[in-house]
Amino acid sequence: MWYRKNVGGWERAARLIGGGLMLICAVVALHASPLGLLLSGAGVVTLVTGVFGYCPACAIAGREPLKG
Repeated sequence: MWYRKNVGGWERAARLIGGGLMLICAVVALHASPLGLLLSGAGVVTLVTGVFGYCPACAIAGREPLKG
């Protein structure tokens, strides 16, 4: 792979749950409002970082994954 995982196990689960909740809230409650679009974009990014276990922002900051 071209990246090294920098998101630990429990954090990946939290990102998947949180990203899914953000996406659901954006679609159900806020529809196509600007805030809804922003929230859905953040939810998608959070979901993707949870699925792949890699966060570019954490890599730039030099953060090491927590074990767990």
